[in-house]
Amino acid sequence: MPAIVYQTDKRTGITYVYESVSYWDKEKQQSRAKRKLIGKLDPETGELVPTRKKRTETETEARKPGPSPATEVTREFCGATYLLDAIGSQIGITEDLRTCFPDRYQQILSVAYYLILEDKAPLLRFPKWSRLHRHPYGRTITSQRSSDLFASITEDERYQFFLLQAKRRTDKEFWCCDTTSISSYSEQLRQVRYGKNKEDDRLPQINLALLFGHDSNLPFYYRKLPGNITDVKTVKNLLQEMDFLKHRKVRLVMDRGFYSESNVNELFKEHMKFIVSTKTSLRFVRSELDRVQPTMRHWDRYDPQTELYMHCETIQWNYSQPRPYKKDVLRDKRRLYLHIYYNSERAAEEERRFYTFLTELKAELLKDKRKAAHEKLYKKYFQVMKTPRRGTRVEPDEAAIAEAKQYHGYFTLLSNVIKDPKEALQVYRNKDLTEKAFGNLKERLNMRRMLVSSQASLDGKLFVQFVALIFLSFIKKRMQDEGLFAKHTLNGLLDELDVIECYHYPGSKPRYSEITKPQKELYEKMGVAPPASLQ
Repeated sequence: MPAIVYQTDKRTGITYVYESVSYWDKEKQQSRAKRKLIGKLDPETGELVPTRKKRTETETEARKPGPSPATEVTREFCGATYLLDAIGSQIGITEDLRTCFPDRYQQILSVAYYLILEDKAPLLRFPKWSRLHRHPYGRTITSQRSSDLFASITEDERYQFFLLQAKRRTDKEFWCCDTTSISSYSEQLRQVRYGKNKEDDRLPQINLALLFGHDSNLPFYYRKLPGNITDVKTVKNLLQEMDFLKHRKVRLVMDRGFYSESNVNELFKEHMKFIVSTKTSLRFVRSELDRVQPTMRHWDRYDPQTELYMHCETIQWNYSQPRPYKKDVLRDKRRLYLHIYYNSERAAEEERRFYTFLTELKAELLKDKRKAAHEKLYKKYFQVMKTPRRGTRVEPDEAAIAEAKQYHGYFTLLSNVIKDPKEALQVYRNKDLTEKAFGNLKERLNMRRMLVSSQASLDGKLFVQFVALIFLSFIKKRMQDEGLFAKHTLNGLLDELDVIECYHYPGSKPRYSEITKPQKELYEKMGVAPPASLQ
């Protein structure tokens, strides 16, 4: 007699019911059991909900390929989802999701489409959107079903997807790296911490690190970090995970929040190429600035295209690598390129802000309303004298002020791969795409504050929103390349296509409504051919 076995999935809370038959394994000389899934328990009634039966061979043969014939007349909006379908096929998202999530990829795509097309709308409105739109899953997903979907996405499945996406990136492409903070109303999640929030949000948060292709402008990897972890601490772990992505020629672009002496040593240790922004207050940077300043503003260092003065200085980096197994430190010299840039407009703006701040500091001293955070600055830039007759006198330290001013307008990049300062600047400036991507992620995809209550739901929702971000990044890249932002916003383009309808008639294939000339041009500029019946 077969036995009935109940097993609860701790991630989703779903209790599955199996039919178990015992048998004797002659090779291993032990009793074994074969299990067959027969359904799951209804959480409210406790009754068995049987699994769906598979089609028989006769039914499969009888079913003709292509769309299922409609049994009633229906009408759905399809122009925007058709665009997303084509993009998914073009850049391999659909194929990679099908490989990693064979039983759920259509649901993941449908939720991602909803997040893209319904700007900032909560998921509880998905059923209404589903009734009006054609989408990969083709059925509604309730709020509870979406929570189950998020919770079912495992760490291994996510990393397999990242691996497939990373393989689609070229070895010559730079990878931009940046982080952002995402606030959460739940302090029960493991990685939610109070930390430095880039938007002055007082809620606890998690941090998100993102890798973004420099040429493709597409994100392909992210990792979740505790909310109290700073940028500079994330590099070592990211480098270790690069090995998992199986890319040998990694080239990173990072802002100055990632710079530290230990991080540069770690990048050299892992034989990685990089461009990283640095503070001009660093000792070795100041030394080079002092040396080149007298000739920095010569005409032959001026670039009319960028309106900047630029210069590259080859320097020696004091590399060090602790070797615990030998109980010593390996020391060596490594070559680096320090790119120095001067912007006269930036210098004027920094001087204006600096003088305004000095005026505020002086006023605080004269009114005897000193602030503890400004004590070091008072001593650095002013001499304060008090006399019984004249009261408080505040005299500026002109030498200290002049020293601070001489570095206004300068910024620097450090690289071990690019010697040309203009090329290094172009690569670095493209990194702002990651910051724009984070803006998309938070604003359009409704990620400003997470409302999930479990760790599994948080991880799964982040992943689906990341999939949506890949689509959005591709669309924005095409819009920029084709000059579409002169006449369209992202919302406007998607809305323009979303009004195209698809009609289903019993016994016939789906047919599409008329398409205007501007709509056809939008498809073509996005690199997508309209459906045959729309041309």
